[in-house]
Amino acid sequence: MRGACRELILGGQKSGKSRRGEQLAAAWLGRSDAHRAVLVATARAHDDEMRARIARHRSDRALRVPGLVTVEEPLALAEAIRANASPQTLVLVDCLTLWLTNLTMPVDGVAHASGEIDAATGALVRELDAATGPVVLIGNEIGLGVIPLGREVRAFVDALGTLNQRVAAVCHRVTLMAAGLPLILKGPE
Repeated sequence: MRGACRELILGGQKSGKSRRGEQLAAAWLGRSDAHRAVLVATARAHDDEMRARIARHRSDRALRVPGLVTVEEPLALAEAIRANASPQTLVLVDCLTLWLTNLTMPVDGVAHASGEIDAATGALVRELDAATGPVVLIGNEIGLGVIPLGREVRAFVDALGTLNQRVAAVCHRVTLMAAGLPLILKGPE
């Protein structure tokens, strides 16, 4: 990944998407001593299981990519990209799905209206398009199964599909992960 390339990595749970993002960050860091890599983590620790999961991810990531700096930002994703993107810095966002969940189904407040989510998505897409350095985004592809029961869940699946499409449109490469294997959907290998 060189210059201001943008890559969206999609897949199911445990498909290898985060690991691929970390590999891209490690490769970027290995190319030059001047390179930096920043992980924008969107998860929120709202219960004991999630706190343990986040701690495990932090520990594992520190071993796999020691130079990766973590910034926790569950809501202001566009702003986090703007603040960290530079020609010498790869920004790794993990993950878009949790970011959208934080907006639509917050555990500690009122959900954002659909117009606010559209505006936040628009701001994200504009920041991606303006980024002067490489950006790698991780997200779930959850629309491959049966249509879920419940209006709220169907609305979330629809919103995530729309988010993924809008982000994919401004990315140079889109990769689908399955069983730890990358399938390039768009762009160079």
